[in-house]
Amino acid sequence: MSVTAHVDQLKKKHQSLSEAVEEAQRSPGIDDLAIADLKKQKLRLKEEITRLSS
Repeated sequence: MSVTAHVDQLKKKHQSLSEAVEEAQRSPGIDDLAIADLKKQKLRLKEEITRLSS
């Protein structure tokens, strides 16, 4: 897999996590720790995308 394809895949995962975070924040039954975990995953993906893109 090329670096560009890998970055594109990471961007799709990042977008999916963004949507999951938004959905979780709208749901009253979701634990704050679960939301924090999703945000951490999203941040790790963003850092990986930045690292591979530079």
